[in-house]
Amino acid sequence: MRAIVTGGASGIGAAAVAELRARGARVIVFDRDVVEGDDAIRVDVTDAAGVDAAVAEAISRLGGLDVLVNNAGIGAAGTIADNSDEEWHRVYDVNVVGMVRVSRAALGALRESSSAAIVNTCSVAATAGIPQRALYSATKGAVLALTMAMAADHVGEGIRVNCVCPGTADTPWVGRLLDAADDPDAERVALNARQPMGRLVSAQEVADAIAYLATATGATGTALFVDGGMQNLRLRK
Repeated sequence: MRAIVTGGASGIGAAAVAELRARGARVIVFDRDVVEGDDAIRVDVTDAAGVDAAVAEAISRLGGLDVLVNNAGIGAAGTIADNSDEEWHRVYDVNVVGMVRVSRAALGALRESSSAAIVNTCSVAATAGIPQRALYSATKGAVLALTMAMAADHVGEGIRVNCVCPGTADTPWVGRLLDAADDPDAERVALNARQPMGRLVSAQEVADAIAYLATATGATGTALFVDGGMQNLRLRK
């Protein structure tokens, strides 16, 4: 298996890279904050020309491409009143259009693969209303819709497209949110309690789901929730 993982230098992306490699895949990491090397290319998914060049270079190094994991993304907090038009455009440019740029550049190579798959990192925020996450949730709702449309467009070409929808994951980004809270310990307790399993999901648990979708040859147009039950469970207190 030959794979590209965007946003692969930390958090869920890094866990996905490690898991795919453990399963025998050759993986090239795309990230803005990565040391360039044989298995890593520094790229910003908002730079169309840079994305095209990075994808072409990765395909050349790998000798083709079987799996693209679109994991690069950024967060945003607040209600609709709390972010400017510029911030809305900036977050959409990374979280949604960034996926489009990388996928578009990779399509030619994926069409030549006998086991082509795209896995997009979505979120439970795409479908569950979460306070103070209007902008972030809107982008992830777009990712969910984009995933289904891509799956329909490319199923006839043998390219499977799915997405993973994590709940709140124990990642560096969430750690930074906690650090910025007035009471980080209380905020962590609240985040744990929001998921019926009573804890944050781990990056490894999400990576396991990404690896499954990358190799589950019968799955396309699937949104796989790894959210501690947040999407569907309504527990009695």
